[in-house]
Amino acid sequence: MMPSLPQLLILIAVVVLLFGTKKLRSLGSDLGASIKGFKKAMNDDDNKTSSEQPDKVENFDSSNDEQTTKKE
Repeated sequence: MMPSLPQLLILIAVVVLLFGTKKLRSLGSDLGASIKGFKKAMNDDDNKTSSEQPDKVENFDSSNDEQTTKKE
């Protein structure tokens, strides 16, 4: 059940009165910075794994070659 517009406005007014605009502003900036850092870390991790993937394939292939020669 979605609250109506007047209910949302009352809720926002109560939150502003309880915490103050300065505290809410700092909370918003901290939240934004943490989301930005998380996205950057995810992109760095994706770039790192994509650049390492061909190496893993080569290592996997060479280990299979060694195992087949040992079995023979």
